[in-house]
Amino acid sequence: MPYQIHLIAEDPGERLDAFVAARAPELSRARAQGLIRDGKVSVNGRQEKASYRMQAGDEVTLEIPPPVEPESVQAENIPLEIVYQDADLAVINKPAGLVVHPGAGNRTGTLVNALLFQIRDLSGIGGELRPGIVHRLDKDTSGLLVVAKNDAAHHALAEMIQRREIKREYLALAWGVIIEDAFTVDAPIGRHPSERQRMAVLADERVSGARRRAVTHFTVQERMPHATALSARLETGRTHQIRVHLHYLGHPVVGDPVYGARAARQLLPLLRPPARAAVEALPGQALHACRLTFTHPRTGEILSFTAVPPSYFTRALDALRE
Repeated sequence: MPYQIHLIAEDPGERLDAFVAARAPELSRARAQGLIRDGKVSVNGRQEKASYRMQAGDEVTLEIPPPVEPESVQAENIPLEIVYQDADLAVINKPAGLVVHPGAGNRTGTLVNALLFQIRDLSGIGGELRPGIVHRLDKDTSGLLVVAKNDAAHHALAEMIQRREIKREYLALAWGVIIEDAFTVDAPIGRHPSERQRMAVLADERVSGARRRAVTHFTVQERMPHATALSARLETGRTHQIRVHLHYLGHPVVGDPVYGARAARQLLPLLRPPARAAVEALPGQALHACRLTFTHPRTGEILSFTAVPPSYFTRALDALRE
C-alpha cells in the first residue's frame, strides 16, 4: 500500500524536486522528479512541475507508491559488519571506501549490493537503487547507519530523521588547534556556486533557494600540536555538513581530499615522517560515525549503538599526538 509524507516549506525559492529529495533522504532527485511527473506530489493540493519554486509555508504532500523488486541491482558477497538486526531494521558499521547506493559510475560494489546479499528483506520505498536506505554516509566516511527491512519501519525512521529525533555523533580529526572547548556552527549550506561537486556555506541571503540551514554541535576531545580531535553531533543532516562546517572555520578534516587539500599542503611538511606517513595513509577524511541513537519504530525501545574508529583513524591520531 502507498503511504504519504507531509512537508512544509520554511524558505522560499527552492525547486520542488530538490525540496522533496532533500527532505526525504530515501529518495534521489531523479526519483523525486519521477514521482512529481507521475502526479504523486502536490503543493497546496495542486499538481506542480519539478521546476516550481517553493514559497514559505507551502504544504507538500508526497505519495510513495508500493515498492518494486530491485531488478537491475545485483546482490554481491561484500563483507559487511552488521551491528544489530531484527525483523524491522539493521544497523551497519560501514567501512570507508564503500558508496552507499548505486549511481552514475557505481552500479556495483556498493553498500546496497552488499545488503542485498547479507539481508533477506529490505524496504522498497527508495526505489530499486536504494532499497532499505534511510540516510547516508559519504563514501570515505566510516561508521554507523540504520537501514529499514520493511516499509513501515522505513516510513517511521524517515519521519524521525525529519523531526531530528535520530541522534548521530561523529569523531573527526581537524587540522589546526581549535581553542573553544565546545561550540555550535549554525551556517547554511548549499551547492558551491562554481564548483558543483562541492558544498559550501552560503551566507548570501540572495541565494536562499539554494541553501538550507545546517547546525552542528562540536566538542573538543583532544588538542595536538597541529590537529584537534573533536566529537560532532548533527542537528541537521546536510550533504558534507561536518566537512563543510569545519572547512568554513578554517579547520578542515584531516585527509579530506575535497575540502582539506590546502591545509594538508601547509601542515603536512611540519609533521615528522612517521606522523606524515600515517596521515597520508588515510583512505579519505578522518571522519567516523561513532554513535547512533533512536527509538525502535515498532517496540518504542531506545536503541543506542557505538562503533570504535577503524585502525587507520587511530594510527593517524596516535601519530599526530607525537
